[in-house]
Amino acid sequence: MTEARMGTPERLICEVFKSSRKEEMYLYVDKRRGLADVPEALLGRFGKPVAVFTMLLTADKPLARVNAADVLAAIDDQGFYFQMPPAKEDYLLDLYRAPTQAVY
Repeated sequence: MTEARMGTPERLICEVFKSSRKEEMYLYVDKRRGLADVPEALLGRFGKPVAVFTMLLTADKPLARVNAADVLAAIDDQGFYFQMPPAKEDYLLDLYRAPTQAVY
């Protein structure tokens, strides 16, 4: 980011975008900067960002799959936080790979 850093902020108005290409893939950004700091290559793979919601993000805010302090630090450091979809459970992959038989 071009601004002088004085440490990770304690709170931030954060905007969250979901990917139009991949379920459960999200970008968290500073609402004031929007997507300006997200690299074009990442946006190309992410697809069209779809705004999901805006929130006041604090280090102690409970989030579903990520630590809020890590999100704040990443936004301060690189201008965004990129959340990948959760890994699929091995047993689900095995079910997907297993041949299916039609029962008549």
